[in-house]
Amino acid sequence: MLSMIGLIGGLALLIFLTMRGMNLLIVGPISALFVAVFSGMPLFPQLVEEGAANFVGNYMSGFSGFVTAWYMMFLLGAIFGKVMEDSGAADSVSEFIVDKLGMKYAVLAIVAACAVLTYGGVSLFVVAFSVYPMALSLFRQANLPRRFIPAALAFGSVTFTMTSAGSPEIQNWIPIQFLDTSPLAGWEVSAIVAVFMMIFGYWWLKRMITKAVAKGEKFVARKTDPMMEKRELPHPLMGLIPLVVVLVISFIFHDSLKQSALIIALLGGVVSAYLLNRKYFKNFWEALSEGTMGALIAIGNTAAVVGFGGVAKAVPAFQTAVDAMTNIPGSPLIGAAIAVSVIAGMTGSASGGQAIALPLLAPHYMDMGVNPEALHRVAAISSGALDSLPHNGYVVTTVRAICGESHQDAYNPVAAVTVIVPLIGVTIAIILFSLGLGI
Repeated sequence: MLSMIGLIGGLALLIFLTMRGMNLLIVGPISALFVAVFSGMPLFPQLVEEGAANFVGNYMSGFSGFVTAWYMMFLLGAIFGKVMEDSGAADSVSEFIVDKLGMKYAVLAIVAACAVLTYGGVSLFVVAFSVYPMALSLFRQANLPRRFIPAALAFGSVTFTMTSAGSPEIQNWIPIQFLDTSPLAGWEVSAIVAVFMMIFGYWWLKRMITKAVAKGEKFVARKTDPMMEKRELPHPLMGLIPLVVVLVISFIFHDSLKQSALIIALLGGVVSAYLLNRKYFKNFWEALSEGTMGALIAIGNTAAVVGFGGVAKAVPAFQTAVDAMTNIPGSPLIGAAIAVSVIAGMTGSASGGQAIALPLLAPHYMDMGVNPEALHRVAAISSGALDSLPHNGYVVTTVRAICGESHQDAYNPVAAVTVIVPLIGVTIAIILFSLGLGI
């Protein structure tokens, strides 16, 4: 009982302090300590046998494991974004879009750019780094409140593209190893759900922005923003080519190198942006330096939350919660959706929710004769709902480190399009599969 109080209380504390705007490098360890103390977990490695669970060891192993896995991608993604910004390539592309489509399509352009990169295999974290300079420029020119930039980036990255059939993102690939399916599993239902999420989510996002503008909200510049002085900009095509380079290289090497393909892809993007727009840079080396510092802040914030998950997964209450979630009576598809969603919310990770739930769910439900393609798609879509609670690593990185917003200002729109919209989407998927579509 104490362990469960600690687990729920620690998660609530993490979300509360994150929403209050506290530094995540402090909030993460404090919340994890709360969980550890209530669960009776030893605090230091010296107090336990080698390899046994302890607060410092488990927290730092989650923290350092994330940094080890993702540092190069964060670094190159942040540098790529800064290079696009400093060269004027992002401004050039945004001005072209505004000229051709008009201000009312500024948000659509950002969502579309994120969607193309995500479905092309570029990591969700990196997409936000890459598209943010263009998003900032578009919102500035359209005079839209900047607190909605994280929602626009997230909607294009972690909803209808991340968990759809055919997506190269890991959230669509994890079920394959447990269900012996393919990335296109349940594609008929997936297509319907993706179109719904795309249309409904975009309508809701635009409605929120329109209401905010009607209340008098507008774009507010900051001292840290790149200056919008009148200067010669590269041709819009020279700004688009580096994005295409990232997309094509990541697609070519995705199957063989997995996430490491992004290292080559982003490096190719940086090099192509430099070669194509060399004469337009204000200070190339300063852009590299600023990108590096941005990457360190972003990966530190995210790793702080991952460290919390490392402690939470090691306490007895977590296994109790997993057992309860994976033995929900009734429809197997509903049970799977609830289990994956809740575990993803507890760990702050869509991939974490699947990786923990599916090894337990898959054999049980397959023995019951559940269609593996339906189970694959429901698990994938449901993993992208409650994972986007305030403590999620992607949410923290995008809201705080990349966009420089507070959770209080920016999180509600993010929650609307990345939590509620996918929850409705997975409900539609379960209904369609129950009616026999795609089975």
